Amino acid sequence: MLPHSYELPAAILIVLGGTLACFAGYRLFKVVLGIYGFVLGAMLASSMMGATNTTGMIVAALVGGLAGALLLMFAYFIGIALVGAGLGAFVAHMAWGSVGKGADPPAVAVIVLSILGSIAAMFLQRYVIVVATAFGGAWTVIVGGLAIAGDRGAARAAASGDVWILYPATPAAGRGWVPIAWIVLGLIGTGVQLGITARKKK
Repeated sequence: MLPHSYELPAAILIVLGGTLACFAGYRLFKVVLGIYGFVLGAMLASSMMGATNTTGMIVAALVGGLAGALLLMFAYFIGIALVGAGLGAFVAHMAWGSVGKGADPPAVAVIVLSILGSIAAMFLQRYVIVVATAFGGAWTVIVGGLAIAGDRGAARAAASGDVWILYPATPAAGRGWVPIAWIVLGLIGTGVQLGITARKKK
């Protein structure tokens, strides 16, 4: 959660970070880990503060963000495993959401796919990192873009405390173009990385 006045700057940073991850995620993997660690840490830390405590939320977001960024940047292999696990969990949520009409997937499915994603990430690091950062970055760009455009599903101001809440898994319920745009942008990002930014130096 962030105060509503910080909605636009946060959304712009989310779009920039997502673009970096989508098109240069493998080449700048540690930087991407830092960005996503910061966003995740900031979201978790700020959500623990009261909606009316603006200063507390900002301080918690900064401290949590820095802690998350440092954790993922210095724990490289843990970061790779977490990327694979996150991709597996994301696949579980997306697949179950399309089949189960928005319901959450069973915990067992999420756990199994997360473990499989972690194992795959360790064995196929380069390709998993490319695909995960391309599609993760593409989704982040869409979430941030919808927030910039003022989509209330992506950035909602809580009426009581004027707080911006990020819903990264469901940014635009009822908008059929979002999954298509995500797949197209993710494939473009994967192609750019495999063809240009993630190419092995000869």
